[in-house]
Amino acid sequence: MLLVPRDVVNPRRVDEHFAEEADAARAAGHTVAMVDHDAVAAGRAVRVDGDEPVVYRGWMLGSAAYAGLADACGGRLRTSAAQYRRGHELPGWYEALAPFTPESAWGDFEEARAGLGNRGAAVLRDYTKSMKHYWYEAAYIPDLADAGKAWAVARRFRELRGDDFTGGYVLRRFEDFTGAEARTWWVDGECRLVTAHPDTAGQLPPDIDVSFLRDAVKGLPFVTVDLALRSDGQWRVVELGDGQVSDRPTSTPAAELIAAIL
Repeated sequence: MLLVPRDVVNPRRVDEHFAEEADAARAAGHTVAMVDHDAVAAGRAVRVDGDEPVVYRGWMLGSAAYAGLADACGGRLRTSAAQYRRGHELPGWYEALAPFTPESAWGDFEEARAGLGNRGAAVLRDYTKSMKHYWYEAAYIPDLADAGKAWAVARRFRELRGDDFTGGYVLRRFEDFTGAEARTWWVDGECRLVTAHPDTAGQLPPDIDVSFLRDAVKGLPFVTVDLALRSDGQWRVVELGDGQVSDRPTSTPAAELIAAIL
């Protein structure tokens, strides 16, 4: 079963953003069911009838809200609540990917700053998301040694995230990346698809040997790993995310993604 959000205006229809994937799943012979995303996100009880294993494809959910969805599915979600948290929040996946991703530290802001030695350039985020589209305002810190300017970035980041702020502050050592990111899609430890990143859908990635990630994603049923090429020619992990809430780039046909993940 593919579980997708219903349209907020017309509850009989699939949310337009996921309609193509729902159509592709039906065409491939899978059951498609809908759920009220706002109700799930707010922690209200929902029902998901049926007896098939369930894969969710929808908008981002906090870990607690996802646990409620898992309860509603009666244990049929392919990704458990614990697996979702591990893939969705950086502290859950960082250790396994530490050799391939920028050095990171987290906690309250001063703990995170101290964790990177109070020095050097860093990129700020929380456990689940950055504000990279506000790069100089709320993401990039040129030098952690300048405590006042560093905190100004953190304060603005916290304002922009608002109620969506998750966990704590995460500081990641700045690395110089070149070109567009690639998004890799993993199911049960195997890379099933390599696509462009949704932010740069028209820039298709080159062939990438992603076998170095296989051990790091073991135990996670469905995740994405975003990669970027560092200026020294090394592919580096920008982020790991739960695949159920990872956006599909418009350059990848819905049927191609559905065939890979179902």
